[in-house]
Amino acid sequence: MSRRFLSAARSIAPALLILTLLSAAAQAQTAAGAFQRTLTVGASPAIEISAGAGRIDIRPGAPDRVEISAEVRAGEWTGWFRRGGLSAQERVRQVEASPPVEQSGDTVRIGYVADDDRRHGVTISYVLTVPPASNIVARTGSGSQQVEGVSGRVETHSGSGSLTLRAVGAVRASAGSGSITADRVEGAFHASTGSGSIRALDVAGPVTAKTSSGGIEVVQTGSGAVDVSSSSGSISVRGVRGSLQASTSSGGLTLQGELAGDWRVSASSGSVRIALPPAQGFELDVHTGSGSIDVDFPVTVQGTVGRRSLKGSAQGGGPLLHVRTSSGGIAIQKRT
Repeated sequence: MSRRFLSAARSIAPALLILTLLSAAAQAQTAAGAFQRTLTVGASPAIEISAGAGRIDIRPGAPDRVEISAEVRAGEWTGWFRRGGLSAQERVRQVEASPPVEQSGDTVRIGYVADDDRRHGVTISYVLTVPPASNIVARTGSGSQQVEGVSGRVETHSGSGSLTLRAVGAVRASAGSGSITADRVEGAFHASTGSGSIRALDVAGPVTAKTSSGGIEVVQTGSGAVDVSSSSGSISVRGVRGSLQASTSSGGLTLQGELAGDWRVSASSGSVRIALPPAQGFELDVHTGSGSIDVDFPVTVQGTVGRRSLKGSAQGGGPLLHVRTSSGGIAIQKRT
């Protein structure tokens, strides 16, 4: 074995020892605990919950009470990195003894901790069982959220965590970086994320969905305006029964529904495919910078027909179908 190798090994060994000791110290200071609470409320309480890095899971239960089950974890570096104050175990015990739960009539606030010693290094994950008609506001910093079976208003916000909603009322959801998924929304659906996909199925009301980076899929089963946009990602919308605005800077658009209002569609780089009822009447205004135009409907042309543009009335006219793409084909087909 060479002297150079032995010298390198001797220099690495102390560093590895320090990392091992620090890791062991950190693990030694990790503590866990739990608490439960049951609150008596009316049929449609207002519930506000915050859980920094923890998870939130909300489910339907009895119509007159809120049941809270929480897991508490705390940890901190010791030795050279110890920040002082309470130990991890002491902070967990304080949370267990005095949980961050406040009630004023039918208003419930959960997870708001003002004390710095209790808040430092503490993560609380919640499972709530609530009256089905509850109104919810839920926030996490980096934890995921799941809300199911709540027919009241639901607002969910996360810095960097996924949001999942099922069988809910009106929804307003936002994420800095994370996906948003919803299924069976009885009211309006409004969602935005900085980086992540949005998927909303079986939406009975109006839809707004916007993402800076990610795809969008929407299935509307009711009626109302639809407004969807993605800076980078494909868009699929089905079942529209109202006005539509759909745009993407990079990706294709696949759209299906009935023109009960104007449709304005644009794609900077991607194809556009639209499927409409065979008897649909509409005013047509389409243009592509580079791509073909294919229209299944008989069109009474206005002005000069070109390879890249087409204007006219289809089957007696009606709402406006306005389509633009810089690079990609346009296909407007009869729905089978």
